[in-house]
Amino acid sequence: MQADQGKSPPVGMAEDVGQAIRRILAPNPSPMTFWGTNTYLVGTRRLAVIDPGPDTPAHLAAILAALGPGQSVSHILVTHAHLDHSPLAARLSAETGAPVLAYGDATAGRSAVMQSLAESGLMGGGEGVDTEFAPDLVLCDGERIMGDNWQITAHWTPGHFGNHMSFEIADSVLSGDLVMGWASSLVSPPDGDLTDFLRSCARLGALKARRFLPGHGAVIEHPKARVDWLVAHRKAREAAILDSLTRAPLTATEITSRVYADTPQSLLTAARRNVLAHLIDLMQKSQVAPVGGLQADAKFARLQTTCTSS
Repeated sequence: MQADQGKSPPVGMAEDVGQAIRRILAPNPSPMTFWGTNTYLVGTRRLAVIDPGPDTPAHLAAILAALGPGQSVSHILVTHAHLDHSPLAARLSAETGAPVLAYGDATAGRSAVMQSLAESGLMGGGEGVDTEFAPDLVLCDGERIMGDNWQITAHWTPGHFGNHMSFEIADSVLSGDLVMGWASSLVSPPDGDLTDFLRSCARLGALKARRFLPGHGAVIEHPKARVDWLVAHRKAREAAILDSLTRAPLTATEITSRVYADTPQSLLTAARRNVLAHLIDLMQKSQVAPVGGLQADAKFARLQTTCTSS
């Protein structure tokens, strides 16, 4: 299920998406970012900028050019520390004097198992991590940020990334890369955690928002249906991965060639990271086990479950 994306918005132009929120598309299209990163401006006088995006002079100029007479930036919020979302925050802060707010740095919010994997040398992959990112102010889960005639509630929603936050504004939720309409989210260990991802999807679905404003792609007008599809999609991938392990142990790469047979070559690396995320989740549920220890290139064996009757 891919929500109707319509036509790409113009790059670098502030477009009104309602509720005193404007969107500026960054000039960074790619197989991982679709049209590019959506930067959002919230408010009418003293504004919040959410996800400044990649550190490019053109995008910084576009954000500053969107400020009309009497407007200024009071807050800079970042959903997560991927290179397509957070790097411009520091330069925008220097230009405007506004503080940068986020859940934490690029390692914040990792689950215990992902922290252990990171310490063992397992590296992530995908959009790339902004290892230099450090917010001026750390946001707590559920914290409310008060601005000039606007209020934002920050929800910690790890899964795509450990420090990922979603931002609720009235009946809209800026869902970052957790929920997008153009594709399912990448979950790449140890930065991403599938167990956390499914939990965070359930949390966003329970907010009963009227719409999601994602980090990439068009507005999601039916958020509950989108969340339900994402969860069902993951469950179907899980079943396919388990089925591929019926005859013999396989590596994540071998499973990917079977489960993602129709995926374009440019997305196979991301698909392999998703498979690894599923395998780690299944390992924690005692349904698979790595042969010879957990490594990125380990073979995984399906564990047999036994039933007992009284």
